[in-house]
Amino acid sequence: MLELVIKDEYIKLDSALKFSGILGTGGQAKMVIQDGLVKVNNEICLMRGKKLRRGDTFSFENQTFIIK
Repeated sequence: MLELVIKDEYIKLDSALKFSGILGTGGQAKMVIQDGLVKVNNEICLMRGKKLRRGDTFSFENQTFIIK
């Protein structure tokens, strides 16, 4: 499991996908989230604005990150 360190209270899911380097653009993030390809805390998440806080995890294509 990889770590994604944030400075603020939370990061939105689409931003986390971009910031982690998994995807290059917000448009790509929007598409994979809408297609049900991203999991947050082991559940499929369709909300690109989902707020991720420390301790939350998100996964896409066999890569899992934990928010620190």
